[in-house]
Amino acid sequence: MKRHDVPLAKWDTGDPAPYVIGLTGPIASGKSTVAEMLRQRGAEVIDADRVYRTLLVPGSRIWQRVVDRFGPAIVGPDGEIDRAALGRVVFADPEALADLDCITHPAVVAEIRSLIARSSAPLVVVEAVKLVQSGLASDVDALWLVTADAETRLHRLMSRSGIAEESARARIAAAPDSVPAGVEVGATIENSGDLASTSSALDAAWRAVRSRAAKEKRTHSLPLEKERS
Repeated sequence: MKRHDVPLAKWDTGDPAPYVIGLTGPIASGKSTVAEMLRQRGAEVIDADRVYRTLLVPGSRIWQRVVDRFGPAIVGPDGEIDRAALGRVVFADPEALADLDCITHPAVVAEIRSLIARSSAPLVVVEAVKLVQSGLASDVDALWLVTADAETRLHRLMSRSGIAEESARARIAAAPDSVPAGVEVGATIENSGDLASTSSALDAAWRAVRSRAAKEKRTHSLPLEKERS
């Protein structure tokens, strides 16, 4: 974890760097839902998957390396990478998935670090399924884990991706643990239930951070917990 202990809009030291929360969790656990809740509470959200898609535009260096490795069959008629076709290859072959990560992760990590450095927001959330594995854990002040039970994740993945149960189970099985043993997690947000339950869990995690700040006699001006009428 980085140098700051608590998120502040402005530090007494005049440090302009944002407080960074790393938001991770297994596939289809609902990280984007939690990230959107944090965005509504004032955070700037950096979505690693969106960064990945931005870098993988037709003709880019990364696009070319992916095509060279996996062949023209993964390219759609419009020149875009057919993510479904690519997924069928890499989620069935651990070596192929490792190759894809080696091609794409360094560029994605570099772009995320650049976005953090350029941010003027007091709080930045980095959402990534392989946040720890990619080395980004060293760039965050706190690591938050989003979880959901296996069946909920399975049905979410099938619904959002339009894939069969067998393919969904293969994708889930291919993914490593979001947080390897020994890595400290600052908060765990259970996201198997309804949105109200998830929102309450998020607010509880944030209150814990605020409580820690109060104990250390630090102040901040970022309202993350929703005002309730």
